[in-house]
Amino acid sequence: MQHKLLLSLSLAALLIAAPAFASPDTAPVQATVDGSAASTTAPADAPKDAAATEDNAMTKTDGDAQEMSAPEGHEAAAADDGGHHGPAIPQEEWSWEGPFGVFDRPQLQRGFQVYKQVCAACHGLSRVYFRNLSALGYNEAEIKSIAAETQVTDGPNDDGDMFERPGRPSDHFRSPFANDQAARAANGGALPPDLSLIVRARGDGTNYLHAILVGYEAAPEGFALNQNMHYNKYFPGHQIAMPQPLMEGSVTYEDGTTASIDQMSRDVTAFLTWASEPNMEKRKQVGLKVMLFMLVFAGLMYATKRKVWKDVH
Repeated sequence: MQHKLLLSLSLAALLIAAPAFASPDTAPVQATVDGSAASTTAPADAPKDAAATEDNAMTKTDGDAQEMSAPEGHEAAAADDGGHHGPAIPQEEWSWEGPFGVFDRPQLQRGFQVYKQVCAACHGLSRVYFRNLSALGYNEAEIKSIAAETQVTDGPNDDGDMFERPGRPSDHFRSPFANDQAARAANGGALPPDLSLIVRARGDGTNYLHAILVGYEAAPEGFALNQNMHYNKYFPGHQIAMPQPLMEGSVTYEDGTTASIDQMSRDVTAFLTWASEPNMEKRKQVGLKVMLFMLVFAGLMYATKRKVWKDVH
């Protein structure tokens, strides 16, 4: 009777933990970066319900497999499989590292402020919706206010014309350019990449992005710097089309933090890491629960084995 009871308890524990192993409601979507800009083209069988599509926007950045092509435009240097072939990248410490690490919400909000005031002039964030900012600690009223700062093309109206309206929480961040050709024309032929998946698109993406932002300096004597290029000690080949985006005091933080170049680069890097992997914390929580279940389950199985086989010599 005792070993039957142990078997019953083991089966019950397995059934209770089954949801932790179940497939997510939305399967991971492969994200392809074409010319270092995240593609937002929906597949032919994509859901037609706009709300469902928007709900999936943040999960599609967290798939197990993502295909990334070689970067170009602002980062026109050879890269293989999203790797880095330039100088060694400094390894920084980040709050979300390790199995129990989490994002620092005040840092994410500062990073969003840097993106909005500096990066958004050239770079889109098309896979992030305004309502996703609730994960950064913004309330509904703040999100509506942030979204309303953006003019969105909508329509057609009853007359068949497109029109402009203030953004809504259900809208995604818009590209600053109408198309890639307009982006290239405004940036001397370089195509600024969409930043939604930039951390996932680069090898050691978080440290790489931070290093690029702090790596601008004068070219050493004898270095042949091409026209309209800028020297960056951490960029492969040391020549990058993007001018130095961050200067001391480029933004005035709402929380009073000193806006040094390193501080701003760390903050915006944290924000873009969250944008690329918004489900990181949830994934760690599920993983911890699964590991705890496996430990309990292994103990039950061992006790069952000892009970069943105790009389066998």
